[in-house]
Amino acid sequence: MKTVVWFGFVLCALSASGKVFVAKQGQKTMLECGVSTYSDTLEWNHENDLLSSTPKVQRKYSFPRTGKSDTALRSKVRPETRLEIAGVKVQDAGKFTCKADGKSYQHTLLVVLVSASSSGDLLLGSEVTLKCQVTGLNPDSTVQWESPGGKSHAGSQAELKSVARSDAGTWKCTFSYDGTTYSESLEIKVQEPKTTAPPPTQRSKDNSKPSCLDCVTHPKLNNSLLLGLSWWMWVAIGVGCLFVLLLIVLIVVLCERNKRRKRKFRSMKNGGLPMRPKNYCQCNRPAAAAKPQQGRRREKPSAPPLQPLLME
Repeated sequence: MKTVVWFGFVLCALSASGKVFVAKQGQKTMLECGVSTYSDTLEWNHENDLLSSTPKVQRKYSFPRTGKSDTALRSKVRPETRLEIAGVKVQDAGKFTCKADGKSYQHTLLVVLVSASSSGDLLLGSEVTLKCQVTGLNPDSTVQWESPGGKSHAGSQAELKSVARSDAGTWKCTFSYDGTTYSESLEIKVQEPKTTAPPPTQRSKDNSKPSCLDCVTHPKLNNSLLLGLSWWMWVAIGVGCLFVLLLIVLIVVLCERNKRRKRKFRSMKNGGLPMRPKNYCQCNRPAAAAKPQQGRRREKPSAPPLQPLLME
């Protein structure tokens, strides 16, 4: 009799060809070898690709080896013999072989992905498709959906034409492999569509203007509106008028000032201004003596020649 064992996100079952592991796409899974210890060499293979080869004791010609495939790069051997695969992908599904001390143990990994065509909560009355993708199954394996009420939907897809409140809950994707049935769950939440409030009706132009009757019956409306305008609009109009008035006064003052300057300039240009006598400072001191003319220096007359004295 076959048994089903749960641990973490991985479902495994004993079968004639080893163990069957079921892992969700994108998550981490752990594969068991079949033995807990080994004395010589432990080797993991995926189909025909080498994942890792770990000797118990390193010798001269014995050393650890790792494969080059994408699965090998995401795989790691955990103590003592388990194989950990991170970020499970669709291509990881298939046969895995664990060799310990020359003895082989073959296992199978099934990769499953359940999803809905619409993310998040489903709207009541909307259309949605549930998908269950299982990689690694045999050709004779069957896949079907089971609703929260127990109703079966054959095939890997379940189409809901109009989502009802009864569709809310846990949907199960069931599939079989070597006579054993496995299942993966998908939680579905249904919510009411958001109702939008109707837009407020707009009053006609005739009704939007306050009438005398409104002014009498609504004193607040009479105080806040004057000639159909609110108080802040009248304040804005007053400030604008004051600004325009100040601007006009400024322009008039500048024009008059400019005219006066032009008249003054013309008067000065045409000699219209009387000539004012210039008063100079007069001093009573005597005038300075005239400076002698500088010329050629006179030579002293030479002495007359001596005349001889006449003797009587």
